[in-house]
Amino acid sequence: MDVNAAVAAVAAIAGVLTGVIAMLAFRWSEREQKRPTRTSLHTDPVLPPGVDTVLSVLRSSAVVLDEADAVVKASSAAYALGLVRGGKLAVEPMLQMARDTRRDGEIRQVELDLPRRGTGRGEALAVSARVAPLGSRLVLLLVEDLTEARRIEAVRRDFVANVSHELKTPVGALSLLSEAVMDASDDPEAVERFAGRMQIEATRLTSLVQELIDLSRVQNDDPLEDAEPVRVDELVAEAIDRCRHQAGTKQITMAAGGTADLHVWGNRGQLAAALGNLVENAVNYSPARTRVGIAARRVNAPGGEHIEIAVTDQGIGISDKDKERIFERFYRVDPARSRATGGTGLGLAIVKHVAASHGGEVTVWSAEGQGSTFTLRLPEAGAARDRAHQQPARSERAGGAGLDEEAGRSTPTSPDSTAYETLPAPEVLP
Repeated sequence: MDVNAAVAAVAAIAGVLTGVIAMLAFRWSEREQKRPTRTSLHTDPVLPPGVDTVLSVLRSSAVVLDEADAVVKASSAAYALGLVRGGKLAVEPMLQMARDTRRDGEIRQVELDLPRRGTGRGEALAVSARVAPLGSRLVLLLVEDLTEARRIEAVRRDFVANVSHELKTPVGALSLLSEAVMDASDDPEAVERFAGRMQIEATRLTSLVQELIDLSRVQNDDPLEDAEPVRVDELVAEAIDRCRHQAGTKQITMAAGGTADLHVWGNRGQLAAALGNLVENAVNYSPARTRVGIAARRVNAPGGEHIEIAVTDQGIGISDKDKERIFERFYRVDPARSRATGGTGLGLAIVKHVAASHGGEVTVWSAEGQGSTFTLRLPEAGAARDRAHQQPARSERAGGAGLDEEAGRSTPTSPDSTAYETLPAPEVLP
């Protein structure tokens, strides 16, 4: 009995100790849960209800700071712009704005130019930052990226200025020439000479207005709404026919060749205008008694087979610094020569927009004094390509390279033109 009593006493004591330990552990757990942690300081005291949801759908980059300038909440766009690094706001002017707003509660806004992350070229990132208090302890920072908007505005401003200048030149010339005609009314030769100049300026003005309309159309219209398989042979023939008179005046021979029965998918009118602009430039900037070659071929590309149409001339060539800008609107390598040839500086810009809207591109190879090769690359029409494969293959004619071999000259060879098969008898269209 004594042993049993001792065991019962020990068991009772153990139970009491277990209960005491359990009670102490529970009290300790409650105390730890009530103690603020580093995480709870940054996330719990925290965003007012619904703010997190609103911030997640905003297009602006959002950053929420606490009273210690630590980042409580930041959107992925804020990290992408480099605003937040290591849990801190990395832009000092924005941080100072947040401190001032926390002190007086006033909403502040400023536009800043920030260095772009990952580039060593010093490119600036234009942003608009707005800071406002969020509750009693937090500050909200919203940052809008204005870089693209500023670029578009600069392009629009330059475009308007260039259009105004280009239109004013022929209009002013027409005004002066009309005055000259009136003053020389008793001199038939002078009247005839001034009238001829007026006709030239009127033609230039008409061309400029038409190209402005064409550029506006290719920028605003979706060419694939009315897309269809277009024969490359027909586009080349139409471009050659368009420039036949200018080429004949300068005794320039135009030679067409390459792979036959090729088709591209797109808007026929826009494609014809783009290729026509390339051929017209080649003729206008080529010396007399030279050749212009137009050749087409099929090439393999990651997105499927493409058609390349190369236009090669033996003209003055383009310098490396000019090659980077020739597709800009109104940019001309030689403004004096462009006015003499009737150029407006919009032809290559139209070609670039047409190529891009059709899922293609236009590239240029050129060397000063050796000529140029412009290559228009467009996706091939799949169904038309299959039909073309079922037809008997036709022989390929000479392309952009080697068109002038029988005359003792050869057109410049570029990386785009070396793959064209050269045969001794190209189809020559004088």
